[in-house]
Amino acid sequence: MTSPKLELTRRQALTGLGATSALGLGGCATMPGAGQIGPVGASELLDVVAYNLLEHEPERATSLGVDAGRHALLRSRLEDQSGGAQDLYAATLRRDRDEVRAFPRQGLDAETLTSLEVVESGYDLALDGFALPYGDVSVGSWRQAPYVVIQNVGSYLDLPRFMDSTHPLESGADVAAYLARMEQMAAVFDGERQRCAAARAMGVVPPDFLLDKAMTQMRGTLDRARKGDLFAEPLRTRLRAGNMAEGPVAKAHELETGPIVAALERQLTELETERALAKSAAGMWSQPRGEEWYAWALRSATTTTLSPDEIHQIGLDELAALHARMDPILREIGYTTGSVGERMQALAQDPRYQFAPGDPGRAEIMAFIQDRIEWITGQMPRAFNTLVDPNLEVRRLPPEEEPGAPGAYGGAGSKDGTIPSRMWINLRTTDLHRKYDLADLTYHETIPGHVWEGEFSNRLPLIRSILAFNPFSEGWALYGEQLADELGAYDEFKVGRLGYLQSLAFRACRLVVDTGLHHKRWTREQGNAFFVERNGSKPDEVASEVDRYCSWPGQACGYKIGHSQILRQRERAQSALGPAYDLKGFNDAVVLGGNAPLDVLAKNVDRYIARNNG
Repeated sequence: MTSPKLELTRRQALTGLGATSALGLGGCATMPGAGQIGPVGASELLDVVAYNLLEHEPERATSLGVDAGRHALLRSRLEDQSGGAQDLYAATLRRDRDEVRAFPRQGLDAETLTSLEVVESGYDLALDGFALPYGDVSVGSWRQAPYVVIQNVGSYLDLPRFMDSTHPLESGADVAAYLARMEQMAAVFDGERQRCAAARAMGVVPPDFLLDKAMTQMRGTLDRARKGDLFAEPLRTRLRAGNMAEGPVAKAHELETGPIVAALERQLTELETERALAKSAAGMWSQPRGEEWYAWALRSATTTTLSPDEIHQIGLDELAALHARMDPILREIGYTTGSVGERMQALAQDPRYQFAPGDPGRAEIMAFIQDRIEWITGQMPRAFNTLVDPNLEVRRLPPEEEPGAPGAYGGAGSKDGTIPSRMWINLRTTDLHRKYDLADLTYHETIPGHVWEGEFSNRLPLIRSILAFNPFSEGWALYGEQLADELGAYDEFKVGRLGYLQSLAFRACRLVVDTGLHHKRWTREQGNAFFVERNGSKPDEVASEVDRYCSWPGQACGYKIGHSQILRQRERAQSALGPAYDLKGFNDAVVLGGNAPLDVLAKNVDRYIARNNG
């Protein structure tokens, strides 16, 4: 039997997204003559809420491909990073959350009800973050940061990548919008700098080792900007392909080497001021109101109320269970002496599983990823009734971003399909990757992981494409890794299954190390040692990982908590349905329900069970 494709196209999903950017629905909520609340009013409300959010984060509108028509001005704007603008953002969220909360639920279909619940929950979490006196709150996303500019946070990293890979340049209007955005960049950088200075006045200073990384990267960014290589040269390259005039490039060069460089220099000066005050304590416990900040970060990252101590113990328990599965495989392939971590360290030194150094190895890695994508794509009809066909590309991370970045990340493209789904791979050294763990990383970031799930979210109402919850996003990606194993990815390559299990164990370690750093007052060195000694993780990989936890508190806990919850829901469905349970039906129920907090996920599984229970 041929599995059906989703009938709703991207273009159809965008039809009618012409909501105004101010709430004033009045009688829209009631269907004329129906006497009850219906999905039309709710749909309009959700669209208004979505565009109200995008007014504050116009880059997201471009990433989704919805900065067109009456919303075309969003393409020429950047998010205002000043403290005052963040306060206005919070005010919008509060007003829209209250509108959603007050909307009558009677007569709504399950999908619309879920969307309203998702908005309410997501905005509650974000508003609690905005109520804290410092930090950067990412609404409905995975990156919550106490430090506005650091080694992996800040517009000095985000904007060059966004302008080069996401901002379209298909017309003269697009070029004008590119330059308009460049004209705002100095103010964006200054807004961030002012928030950093305000936090410093409260006593909030990042750890010295993070600042050292950030200053090195900032100097590299400045070196490129002084030559016009950040924005002007990429513009020249892309315009040359389109055979457009050189005038815009000259303007871009003037903006980049003038006000943009000056603003970046001011940011660097702020970082240097912070460095003179910085200490080496890695965790939030050392910052003003740090325990409160971390408690919120854990809630945001896991959408649960689990305490740091509970999460720490979950990590230790799951790590032990996973190592018990790895031990017999290691013994079978001849690694019999030492702990699982020690044996995995030895395996990592085996030249059979290493990529060549330098550019030859980078090319080998890219070819390996493409091969695994082709294989897993062919397996998807065995795991899902409803299929998507992502336009997917694999790209290397910009070299200036690689020192502070994870080994890879990925996600779906724009809602209208003009921007492809992408896997970004860190290739600063080929020693970051092994042949036994790169396949698993590929499944996590692409199919059936982030790219696959994101393609389904892109077909939901706009606000659902915007809001993403860390435990669902990352839990699903880990579940995607498990599906690949269940579909036979490692049946002929047992060492690859070790890589998959080590990946899960790595996420269990994250629960231990993140809570260790921020709650139990571990040092950075203790965090590194736990990964290397207990799990056999590669030191190069671990160093940037642990630093990432220091700048994104709590985020690393969403992965394994989310994965474990999806598995619990699958076990619950199997138990409730018995012979009526179907793996493809369950997977459809989870992914078609969309990215949601864990309590909403449970409700979606409730509905799946009710539909199929005799």
